[in-house]
Amino acid sequence: MSYKIKETYLTIQGEGAHAGRVAIFCRFTGCNLWSGHEKDREEATCKFCDTDFVGTDGAGGGTFENHQQLSHHILSFWNSNGKPFIVFTGGEPLLQLDKKLIVYLKSKEAQIAIETNGTIDAPEGIDWICVSPKKDTELLIKKGNELKIVYPQEDLDPSNFLDLDFDVFSLQPMDDSNYNNNLNKTLEYCTANPNWRLSLQMHKYLQIP
Repeated sequence: MSYKIKETYLTIQGEGAHAGRVAIFCRFTGCNLWSGHEKDREEATCKFCDTDFVGTDGAGGGTFENHQQLSHHILSFWNSNGKPFIVFTGGEPLLQLDKKLIVYLKSKEAQIAIETNGTIDAPEGIDWICVSPKKDTELLIKKGNELKIVYPQEDLDPSNFLDLDFDVFSLQPMDDSNYNNNLNKTLEYCTANPNWRLSLQMHKYLQIP
């Protein structure tokens, strides 16, 4: 199986429970909730995505013919003696992330995390599963490490997810033209509902990838 990667880079994880942690980000191309093209946004299931996941032309992007080739590419970004921490994202990483890639990276002592919309079942062996539900989708991953909702979403009530088996529940203000209002709403919700943690996109404040 070949893999199509939009970009790969070493950074500081900017959001969620692992915020502040050094990580290699590997962004797969493609998503099952939006084509990534602006002309299709209004008809997409997920209309608020702020990420470019189209093509393979980003820094560290490309097409990789097999799991060994992609693994060596990803691990080349790690510059520490510690165990590599790799975050697979997209788009939707579970359209491409498979057992062969996971097993090979684990043999190199890598820790593997994903950020997924939860509509595709995940292979075994992933160390940290972060699910970000979107309205009007069927959630297939109902157990993991973090459930992170972009807030507010019309007709999506965070309280409906608290019975799922996750360790951490996070709310992240939607980053659009109403950001300040969204931030205030998120602060108010977390304050009134302390099962939820505030997740800020720290990398945007710091202006890092």
